[in-house]
Amino acid sequence: MGMTARILAVASLLLALVGIAPRAFGQTEKPATQPAVMVQRVNVVVVDVQVLNKKTQQPVESLTPADFSVYEDGVRQRIALLQRDEFPLSVVFLFDLTDSVQPVLQSLSDGALEALRHLRPEDEVAVMVYAASAKLLQDFTTDRGLAVKAIERAGRMHRDEAAFFNEGVYQAALEASHAGRTRRRVVIWLTDNVPNIPSEDVRRVYGTSVPADALHTQQDAEREALETGTTICTLLKRSELSDTYDGINMDDPMHMLYERRYPPGDVYKYADETGGTVLETGSRNASERLAALIDQLRARYNLGYVPASAQDDGKFCRIRVEVSPSAEQREGKLIVRAREGYYRGPMAATSNPRIY
Repeated sequence: MGMTARILAVASLLLALVGIAPRAFGQTEKPATQPAVMVQRVNVVVVDVQVLNKKTQQPVESLTPADFSVYEDGVRQRIALLQRDEFPLSVVFLFDLTDSVQPVLQSLSDGALEALRHLRPEDEVAVMVYAASAKLLQDFTTDRGLAVKAIERAGRMHRDEAAFFNEGVYQAALEASHAGRTRRRVVIWLTDNVPNIPSEDVRRVYGTSVPADALHTQQDAEREALETGTTICTLLKRSELSDTYDGINMDDPMHMLYERRYPPGDVYKYADETGGTVLETGSRNASERLAALIDQLRARYNLGYVPASAQDDGKFCRIRVEVSPSAEQREGKLIVRAREGYYRGPMAATSNPRIY
């Protein structure tokens, strides 16, 4: 379906949902005989849903609205839209630059270059790095030469600072918000999943100049990712130093105390919340898995519904998407990935690209 056709389809859906028939372009109205029309604002929540065969890990492409159930805060919703369209991607490559990543940073950079080769000409790329704070090396571009230079530069960088995951994810999701509404927003996070806790003690040891009140929390980063409709995926590779740091942290009771007080973020949690996935690059088929990841991200289902009940502005609405037993009898055991929810209200309606 072309871009114009997609826009017309969404517009027709919205008009139909409020009881207004779409009018052909160029058709004139009779001002004296046309009844007054009350224009209503309707939020259609559109959720990106990935469905994979559990055994083959291949996308399942033939599902219908009858094969899905969607729940908002436990209440089943009426599905008003189901499409499977290959939207262009807006990908932010987010590099962790800290000590434990340094032994595998070049390998992660090579992985990002491999992922780049699987993108299409219309897909756009941005490149960011982070430690205690985040830095944008390349804003969104379809110029592959610029993207390659930024990724190679990231692979050579190092910062002698703590690694604050939540700040990196927040800034990457914020950068993803600059992508167009008709694109799928994705962060491919390159890290070893060994965060530092943004406590005063850690900040003092590392000597970071970032003020504590300037750092975004895990809750801030989660909200930014959900409000911008950004899927967080991770390319994960560990070094011996990663294992050493994890062992030290597990034996430190103060670390566990600080971890509860200042949640540092985790790649698996972010993936689960946003409908993403985590790929470990130690396997021999890493390039094939990256190619599959890109294809799966591009061709998800768009499942839309009008919320059955009104909610307070700013309220977090939890979403659960399920497939029917009959679909699994037909297709085999299925894996369903979708974001866990969205924030209701005017702010969410304007900032979330998947709410129309």
